[in-house]
Parts: sequence; C-alpha cells; structure tokens
Amino acid sequence: MSDTIITVENLSKRYVIGHQRNSGDGLRHRLEKAFRNPARWLLDRKRQIKATHEEFWALKDVSFEVKQGDVLAIIGRNGAGKSTLLKILSRITEPTKGRIHIKGRVASLLEVGTGFHQELTGRENIFLNGAILGMSKAEIKKKFDEIVAFSEIERFLDTPVKRYSSGMYVRLAFAVAAHLEPEILIVDEVLAVGDAQFQKKCLGKMGQVAKGGRTVLFVSHNMAAVQALCTRATYLKSGALEATGNVGPMVTQYLQESGSLVRQSFSAPLQMGEALKLMALEFAPRTIDNNEPLGFSLKLRAERATKISELSLLIYSMQQIRIAIVDLRGLGMPVSLEPGKEWHVQGEIKSLPLVEGNYSVGLYVNASNFLENLFDLAGFAVNGPASDVGYAPYAIVYRGVVELDYEARVVLPRNGNLRPRELVVST
Repeated sequence: MSDTIITVENLSKRYVIGHQRNSGDGLRHRLEKAFRNPARWLLDRKRQIKATHEEFWALKDVSFEVKQGDVLAIIGRNGAGKSTLLKILSRITEPTKGRIHIKGRVASLLEVGTGFHQELTGRENIFLNGAILGMSKAEIKKKFDEIVAFSEIERFLDTPVKRYSSGMYVRLAFAVAAHLEPEILIVDEVLAVGDAQFQKKCLGKMGQVAKGGRTVLFVSHNMAAVQALCTRATYLKSGALEATGNVGPMVTQYLQESGSLVRQSFSAPLQMGEALKLMALEFAPRTIDNNEPLGFSLKLRAERATKISELSLLIYSMQQIRIAIVDLRGLGMPVSLEPGKEWHVQGEIKSLPLVEGNYSVGLYVNASNFLENLFDLAGFAVNGPASDVGYAPYAIVYRGVVELDYEARVVLPRNGNLRPRELVVST
C-alpha cells in the first residue's frame, strides 16, 4: 500500500464577520460616558462588539488522508469550504484548529493573481517559483523550454506579468505548477478561466502527473472531468466532511443531493469583486416541458463605478457539464454603471430541447477587475415529452442532454410485383 502523503486531522477555520452598527452617539457623548463610568462603558462596549461580530466556520472538524499517487477530487457546492481547505493545504492561510501533515513539495494553482510577482516578467517568475519550490537553477533550466512551450506565451515571456490577460496568466501559472515536478499538485477551479482547448490540455497534463506517481488534489464543478481524472473524492458540505471514498459513489451522492436545490431561484445579493453585486437571477416558470420557452430575469447593482465588458448565462446539466450559454454582449456592452445604479435584464430562451431533469445556471462575468465563472446560482427543471409509442425511454444516463425531434422511414424490399412499402416513425 502506498504511503500517506497528506494527513488532515480535525481541521477547522473560523472567520469573524463584522456588521456595521451606529449607536447614534457623537464622539463627545461617548467620551463623556467613558469618563463618568469607565466600568459601565467597558461592559457596554464588550456587548456592542459581541453584537456586531458574527463567527463563520468555513471548515468544521475535517479529517482525511491522501495516499501518494492519489488523484483526489474535492467536491461540494459553492461555500462548502473547498477553496479554504486548499488554501490551508497550500500554507496560504492558517487553520483555527486542527493540524495537517504534508510530505513533499506542494505546487498550487488556486486563483488568478496568486503565486507570481506582478512586476517581474514571465521568465523571471518561472525561476522565482522554482526557487520557492526548492529547485536549483539547473533544475529549472532543464524544464524551462517545456514550460514555455506548454504555456504558449513565448512572445510575451519578457513582459511583466501585470500586463498579461487572465488567460495568459493562467496558462503560465499552470505550466509552472505542473512542470516543476512537485510531489503534490493542487488545482482549483481557476482553469475555468482558460479556453476549452487549454482546459483539455491541462486535464491531460494532470493525468500524466498522476500516472507518474505524484499526488493531485483537484477542485472542479465539472463532474465529467472529475470522473475522468480522479480516483477518489472528498465531499464537503457546509464546511463539514460529508463523505470520502471512490469517485463514482461520491459524485453520485453529490449530484443526488444537489438535484433538489437547483430549482431555487437566486435572490440573495452576491458580491462580485469590489464594484458589482448580483441582486437577482430568476427563471419562470421554474418547470417547463421539453422544447418550451423559458423566461429569465437578471439584476445587477454597482457598488462603485464599474464597466461590464462581458456577461453570459451558463447552463449546466446535473453532471455539471456546460451545455449552453446565453451570450448577453448583444445588449450593447461594455455597459458603464455609476455607484448605486442597477442594470436589469429580462429575456426569454426560445426553446430548450432538453432531456427531462434538473439544470443549474451560473454566470460568466467580466467587469472591473472581476473575471470569474459563478456556479449553481439558480436553476430550472424540464419535463419529458409525452409519449404513447408503447415502449419506455432509455434511462437518462444513456440519453445525453438534448432531446432530438426526428422522422425516419423503413423502406421494405420489393416483393414480386408489389411496390416498396414505407414504415414511417417520428417523434
């Protein structure tokens, strides 16, 4: 049996959330209270602090082990604690309680902007990251050409990375993390920023890393990629460890438990960077028949002056495979919003020829230093078409996601002097 390379024991992470509260007293009045009765003022002050601060446990008593050579998926809905766990394992943040034990060098790719020095060039950052991983200059030079070829940014190698696009940044960051031969490779959903061809390339490289006996920890909402790449999975739910085991049963459990939630329309505000807030994303009706239209409503609010360059609705199957986008750039982007202004869009998807089941909807947003794919914000359900053909349809797992209309004819051979006959079947 392979050796344990990562041990996580009773890991917890607490954040303290502050809530603004105005007592209405001016500075002079508060000073008078403090001088007249210091003990009473101190007691009141402690009560106020307690009332205006809330504890939030991003992780609660999480324990598991990872063996050398494991390709472990960490799955769960938004807010489950996946990214917090990876940041602790990458030593970016400290746990509140518990401990971790890691054998070997760790290379992490968690989010656009981490791991590189903004003022240094791509070339300089390759050597900097290698040095951080404990590699000699000779070792880095040996891998240098492979890194540059994989990242496809040779023309911009001597340009400061602060001038890179998000796609260029991710390509170089992944190439560095995957090629400098760490014992443990940690990859978050950041790969979703890259194009489809590069994502496929990255998944192939992670597969090679795993076959080489190194350990991979992978966070993704794409369950097809998880099942293709990973051997085991850890399922987090509201900061706690729900289950861990072979990837197939874990993905099935996650999808079954998520299925009852995707019909909920999004209504609570969600901060998207410092400048923009999602106020509402709703679909009506929440349940439609196959091939029926589906209405949607989207409302954004500017917290600061901002410019929305790109915006799309992302439609996912229950396996978290993206099946379609609704590109909203045709509404006249970029859209500039002043602080406090709202941007409200109403529309209709004309027809959804989908297999019956639940579907989730996310957003792709590119606005004022915020570039991200957001998952599981809302959803809808599709009923299957009525059928009286006399046979039961195949199970959903065999039918894909699109329900196709078709018409076909069986042409029977000529029998003597009789003309060929046709048997027509349609849906």
